Amino acid sequence: MIFQFHKSDTLRQMIWVLLLFAAYTTVLVWAENQFPDMHYFSKTITIHSLLGFVIGLLLVFRTNTAYDKWWEGRIHWGALVNYTRSFAMKIKAYVDDKEDDKEFAVSISNFVIALKEHLREGTKIEELADGGLEDIEKLKQAEHAPNMIVLKMHEKVQEYHRDGKINGEQLINLNKDLESFMNILGACERIRFTPIPYSYIMFLKKFIFTYTLTLPLGLSYDFNYWTVPIATFVLYIFGSLELLAEEIEEPFGLDNNDISTNELSEKIKKNVYEILV
Repeated sequence: MIFQFHKSDTLRQMIWVLLLFAAYTTVLVWAENQFPDMHYFSKTITIHSLLGFVIGLLLVFRTNTAYDKWWEGRIHWGALVNYTRSFAMKIKAYVDDKEDDKEFAVSISNFVIALKEHLREGTKIEELADGGLEDIEKLKQAEHAPNMIVLKMHEKVQEYHRDGKINGEQLINLNKDLESFMNILGACERIRFTPIPYSYIMFLKKFIFTYTLTLPLGLSYDFNYWTVPIATFVLYIFGSLELLAEEIEEPFGLDNNDISTNELSEKIKKNVYEILV
């Protein structure tokens, strides 16, 4: 696994930056060898040691915050799997109307598919199936497709209660599951649309840039041309941690490290159809 590289590997993303930085460091070391009087900053390695500890703390906070968003997103999608199953089982047990069961199966699946795309670039109506409780043509005009799909399921459940097909207790149970759908939707929107504060991110990036740019000045006196791989490796470590944090703080995309919402959506669809159809 150490020698495998995938499309999201940070080395692929940083390769040109690392090569440029290695060239810069090589020129700097060469210049200091040609002009020995330039070793004014040979003692700055002590300062870099102290600042390295500070950067480490900042990066720990950065990655922990990003991972918290990823993990919270995974928890909500795991809960969505359970709530969709529960809702489908209750519809089957309470009513068990073949035509209505098929409509609910389509609508539940459409809600999950609409949700995963809503958390990306917007719902793709062409991915939704016909035959559900919602009108696909009307969904094209809706700004928030997941909301409209859940609304239609609410209306159908209320219709069951008015027609006497379910009692008050069953209505409450079904509404709890539908409310859970909306709670998960809101929580995922909060994760998706609440970024880490811009000022903090920019400060950290500038800190890493300044630290790594001046690091060869403190290393070259003791390590000569070995400064090139050492300083480049330090940049790779710090830069990779920042890139990983950027990737996982938006967990609903299509990167390798993102939550596999496509697979989860397909899993929910299969489970719901198995229960209702």
